[in-house]
Amino acid sequence: MKEESLGLIIGVSIGVVIGIVLAIFAFICHRYHRKRSQIGNSSSRRAATLPIRTNGADSCTILSDSTIGPESPIKSGRNGMPFWLDGFKKSSMIPASGLPEYAYKDLQKATHNFTTIIGQGAFGPVYKAQMSTGETVAVKVLATNSKQGEKEFHTEVMLLGRLHHRNLVNLVGYCAEKGQHMLVYVYMSKGSLASHLYSAVNEALSWNLRVHVALDVARGLEYLHDGAVPPVIHRDIKSSNILLDQSMRARVADFGLSREEMVDKHAAIRGTFGYLDPEYVSSGTFTKKSDVYSFGVLLFEIIAGRNPQQGLMEYVELAAMNIDGKDGWEEIVDSRLDGNFDVKELNEVASLAYKCINHAPRKRPSMRDIVQVLTRILKSSHHGNHHKNSLSALTDEVYIDADQPETKISATDHRREESMDNTFNIYDL
Repeated sequence: MKEESLGLIIGVSIGVVIGIVLAIFAFICHRYHRKRSQIGNSSSRRAATLPIRTNGADSCTILSDSTIGPESPIKSGRNGMPFWLDGFKKSSMIPASGLPEYAYKDLQKATHNFTTIIGQGAFGPVYKAQMSTGETVAVKVLATNSKQGEKEFHTEVMLLGRLHHRNLVNLVGYCAEKGQHMLVYVYMSKGSLASHLYSAVNEALSWNLRVHVALDVARGLEYLHDGAVPPVIHRDIKSSNILLDQSMRARVADFGLSREEMVDKHAAIRGTFGYLDPEYVSSGTFTKKSDVYSFGVLLFEIIAGRNPQQGLMEYVELAAMNIDGKDGWEEIVDSRLDGNFDVKELNEVASLAYKCINHAPRKRPSMRDIVQVLTRILKSSHHGNHHKNSLSALTDEVYIDADQPETKISATDHRREESMDNTFNIYDL
């Protein structure tokens, strides 16, 4: 009997041990598979939301400081969402873009039944929307009868959902309801660059501000070309697609025609007459240098205050025949500046613009080179102004002696010339 009891106890003990081992094994397997599943889901989310690297100048993976400044409607609210988003009813999220979709009726109310029009784009009107929270946004309504407009809508949602930079306009949501396609942007209170270049209502932009705007645009494009993964080509750079915020900081807008560099490079010719790269028109192939050409046209537009669709480039080429490459561009300058510009800076910027419109794409500078040149021009200008202010503070005789201003300008220009000679070497191909 004792032997049978002992055997029974041993058998039960072995069974219990085996059961515990099997339970532990099952638990470990369950935890392992669960962890693998979580890692897989996390990787998928990261792949969808991390298409940006940080090697572009001023590039960032979150909204920049300028975006969340005092003049911007983007402020942190519940769960990190902007306060003004409470004025919309969020219905769903597109996982690939990470942008919220808003109800048609809320947009309709915010725009007073779509009566607050502030602009007209290629594919539809743009409305100013006043939120119940007091914040203001811009709503772009795409034409319902345009297949190109629908394609533009999807392109902007997918691209701007992953591209964030202080010099790109911020898309904060969209609406795809009742057959309508609408895009919701941060409101840019100062309007487009075109409105400041051509409208008699707005005061003429100063020379210094024009160069700052050009640098802002260049930084935005440099980010698209060198900071986004994969690189993005805008394909429609023009003054009406450059928007200005309350602080007159410029941001590139309207990405409906944009394409990733390695995708669909031989698509149908799209863009705006006057800004199109001749090489792109003849070959049907767009590259980063196509954007560089359009930027060069924009630079001349900023300098001359003349519309590219009204003979700007013919005007530029005619002027180029009478100059020696770097000097003599004063004859094309915008008359609204009334002579208030630095001649040396003007010639430096115009010379850069002329390199950008070179008919051979390989001879055009990159956007990174352009950013470096414009940055040095502005730094030189700031240094020159600081130097002149320091001299004027020393003695009042500076304002009486007619020879003194010429001496100061000459020294400043000499420093600028040395700086620019070194800078232009980086892309003399």
